[in-house]
Amino acid sequence: MKIGLYPGTFDPITNGHLDVIQRACQIFDQVVVAIADNQVKGPLFGIDERVALVEENVSQWPQVSVRAFNGLVVDLARQTKAVALIRGLRAVSDFEYEFQMAQMNRHLDDEIETIFLMPNEEYFFTSSHLVKQVFRYTDRDMSLIPANVHAALRKKFGHDQSEKSPVS
Repeated sequence: MKIGLYPGTFDPITNGHLDVIQRACQIFDQVVVAIADNQVKGPLFGIDERVALVEENVSQWPQVSVRAFNGLVVDLARQTKAVALIRGLRAVSDFEYEFQMAQMNRHLDDEIETIFLMPNEEYFFTSSHLVKQVFRYTDRDMSLIPANVHAALRKKFGHDQSEKSPVS
């Protein structure tokens, strides 16, 4: 059985992440979505909230499991018997960072490969950071995130339907 490990902060999960998961399901027998408890990034959602949001969105894929982790991703890959780390690449600007991370992971464990999957082009500009930044001011046009994430962001930021700004 070939297991792929898709690590990330997923704060919050976006439709771009889900697109990468769906693509990974076509390659691997099992996909483990590993949510990093990375407090350095100052996540908006706690680890349990992020796990729940992801679990709700991957339930249609029986070969996908979700777990939280803390530590080195290569250690988790060994623990889960993953043969590859899955990383999403949206644009050329992602490549340098992802390349450095892949090389460090290879240095730590040269038996674990890193594969890069590109989401559908409609998600190339999407990132959790940008979604949160926009949502601080408005909740309009959230077609880039799943419905449960939209609801969770509305709750976090206190958006109310009646508070929507009029279009100028």
